[in-house]
Amino acid sequence: MPLPTLSPEECDRLIGMAWEDRTPFDAIEAQFGLKENDVRAVMRRHLKPGSFRRWRERVKGRSTKHAARRNFGTGRFKSDNQRRG
Repeated sequence: MPLPTLSPEECDRLIGMAWEDRTPFDAIEAQFGLKENDVRAVMRRHLKPGSFRRWRERVKGRSTKHAARRNFGTGRFKSDNQRRG
């Protein structure tokens, strides 16, 4: 399946979301309709080879990038140090 054509702004936003530690691939899929492998293909195409390798090492197996592996519930994470409301 060919990747959808993204505008430069969409591509920048997708790359930013992919680099963010706390943005799961599920959120990227909901916004752009791209699965993890598609995100990987976009990153490979638009990043320098060294940057792509660093990104892959960074997200490989990272629980915060995979919603099913997160150890906290859905919604926003709240630190124990924050005031209870």
